[in-house]
Amino acid sequence: MRNPVFDIDNWKEITATLGRNKTRTFLTAFGIFWGTAMLALLWGGAQGLQDLLRGNFAGFSTNTALVFAGNTGMPYKGFSKGMWWSLTQSDVDNIRRSIPEISASSAVSTISSTAIRGHKSYATRLQGIESQYPSINKPVLYEGRFINDSDCSNARKVCVIGKRVAGELFGSASPLGKYVAVDNIYYYIVGVAGQTSQVNINGKIDEMILVPHSILEHAYNKGQNIDMMIFSCRNGVTPTSVRPRVERVIRASHPIHPDDSQAIEFWDVSEEFAMVDNMFNGVDILVLFVGFGSLLAGIIGVGNIMWIIVKERTQEIGVRRAIGAKPRDIIMQILSESIVLTTVAGIAGICFAVIILFVVAQATTSEGVTPGFQLSFSHAVTILAVFLTLGSAAGIIPAIKAMRIKPIEALNDK
Repeated sequence: MRNPVFDIDNWKEITATLGRNKTRTFLTAFGIFWGTAMLALLWGGAQGLQDLLRGNFAGFSTNTALVFAGNTGMPYKGFSKGMWWSLTQSDVDNIRRSIPEISASSAVSTISSTAIRGHKSYATRLQGIESQYPSINKPVLYEGRFINDSDCSNARKVCVIGKRVAGELFGSASPLGKYVAVDNIYYYIVGVAGQTSQVNINGKIDEMILVPHSILEHAYNKGQNIDMMIFSCRNGVTPTSVRPRVERVIRASHPIHPDDSQAIEFWDVSEEFAMVDNMFNGVDILVLFVGFGSLLAGIIGVGNIMWIIVKERTQEIGVRRAIGAKPRDIIMQILSESIVLTTVAGIAGICFAVIILFVVAQATTSEGVTPGFQLSFSHAVTILAVFLTLGSAAGIIPAIKAMRIKPIEALNDK
């Protein structure tokens, strides 16, 4: 028996059968095409949206928390409710020593100001940080270096300026080794930085000037007071798990009631990541439900058209049976027609979806970063396997019906 895949007569017969009613065949194929395209578009689109949202957190440590001082919610040790207090550098140092699960931490304070270079000026923010800050916020370093331990301990008047600040004040020239004046203090520029993350701490690094926090303590009379503390934890440790100990260390140095949950504000960034992950788990389920529903509708159409084809070819099938065609040959013929129709329409749907996803990806490219609006090879293979399986299943019942047609009954069929 010849292999039907390489049998030219078999392919001619499949083409002739499907071409007898071109409108019916086209509408059925379009159902498969649209169902496959919908599944591929939803799958690739969901991945692209996920990449876009995750891109908002890119360059920011996911295992991070921010700690702020809030007004007290309970009276304590003679202090009334609603008292304002401030975090201090000592709090950061004590937490750093007391909680080994914290891998990096930094005091952060921000002051609105104006940067001046010659006749040019730019409204910016001066942000005081410590040397471990880049391990948490993970800015992009375009030139030079970051603030280091020596800069902080010696209160050096050095700075890392944001990429936009550098462009506004220095144009296309490199600002490294030059000075910028902020509030009549001249800072030596040691680096140019920016950020890809949409998560920012009192502003985007591109629009700020970073200096050692110790500078703010003296030049701006902040003393030990800081605006906030930011820290990240070691792998396997969540900020929420160390929160009680962080608060305990802070309460030991400030008049805060042990049961006051309002005085210390705590933002666990990892919870935001978990929320995004949970949301996309739900989106993935919805994509599969809607996509496979659309694909199933197309497959049902294939089953219907094959059923009609078998009915229309009853006499032909009876003649074949009468001249010696085996049941297996009849089944293979019907299944071949079903699989060909499903495969051609399905592959066309995948190609259409890939083109649309490519166009969307190019349209949403930002600063050279292209989100993942694409259909992965594994997903394409999965879709191909699914519609081939369903296409075969759609033709099996009509094929079995064709096999059971008796030659005499078929020849008498009108």
